Amino acid sequence: MISVNGAPRKDLDVVAGLVAPGSRVLDVGCGDGALLRLLADKKQVDGRGVELSQQGVNDCVAKGLSVIQGDADTDLADYPDDGFDYVILSQTLQATRHPRTVLLDMLRIGRRAIVSFPNFGYWRVRLELAVDGRMPRTANLAHAWHETPNIHLCTIRDFVELAEELGAHIETAVALDRAGAPINISAPLRVWNLMAAQAVFLLERK
Repeated sequence: MISVNGAPRKDLDVVAGLVAPGSRVLDVGCGDGALLRLLADKKQVDGRGVELSQQGVNDCVAKGLSVIQGDADTDLADYPDDGFDYVILSQTLQATRHPRTVLLDMLRIGRRAIVSFPNFGYWRVRLELAVDGRMPRTANLAHAWHETPNIHLCTIRDFVELAEELGAHIETAVALDRAGAPINISAPLRVWNLMAAQAVFLLERK
């Protein structure tokens, strides 16, 4: 199991499981490089990363990873079409200023895109908002409203509708619990939207 800053990230194993061995991978918002390291060790990928924070870049370089400092909202436009097999955005979509543009760039740069995010439609989030009347704070949404980096929170239903609007085919979708472990949900989308704390989607261009 992978850890980031001491906290287990089971969802990284789920993301890695969607990547074919030996692929060319771009990890956008790669943090300290935990996912890139996992992919290099387990899948022998040719991995590259983009990370906004200097500390994250330093951590990645210390691990021997090829990572540059950059902003997903502005710097993906510089990457060529079909430069990678997979472009990954793990737990970062909600922190981007222009999620639609970022997703379009990902689908242009990579043959496939993998996106994971916290689900704002999760029942615990809905309950806390309904009962307390305050912005929810959960394990996956831990910041107070006035200091959160998350500026475009969405639900699973929101994401599916955006993917369809962009003309992307959803090849695989995985519902995750609060710890990031997969949960088996054979039910309509509205039930996924209620029961999953997080989700991972594998998209491809139609």
